[in-house]
Amino acid sequence: MPSFAFQKPPRLRGLHLLAAATLCLSTWAAHATTPDPRGRWITASGNLEVEVAPCGQALCGTATRVLANRSMSPGVEAMNPVDQRSPQGMTILIDFRPDDDDASQWHGQIYNRENGKTYRCQMSLGPQGELVLRPYIGLPLFGKTQVWQRVQP
Repeated sequence: MPSFAFQKPPRLRGLHLLAAATLCLSTWAAHATTPDPRGRWITASGNLEVEVAPCGQALCGTATRVLANRSMSPGVEAMNPVDQRSPQGMTILIDFRPDDDDASQWHGQIYNRENGKTYRCQMSLGPQGELVLRPYIGLPLFGKTQVWQRVQP
């Protein structure tokens, strides 16, 4: 009994290759256009360098370097924050997850070492690639926007 393997006609093989290449390119293009906040950032105060990276199913931001000790809050001593621990290694951005309705925005919490409080926070990338954070109490309307700059390689 003769044995033979089924072979696709050459035309179909080429069509399958074209379809696979198109799928790969469209997947790459979708990832290329999705804003990505991962990386290293300088906080709005210029005090810390924070690395935003995956932590479980979310994104977190950990202080990787102390750059200065300037306070952004009026009435708070720059040299005497409420939280006396070293900021090095401290998690500043906590459990950020993509918004269900808007994939360019994330929601999580931000820790303020100056007053020792944690706030709800929105995070997105601005038009020039800056990280835009809006800590708030209750509703984002009652928040204050801060802009972090990406660390240049």
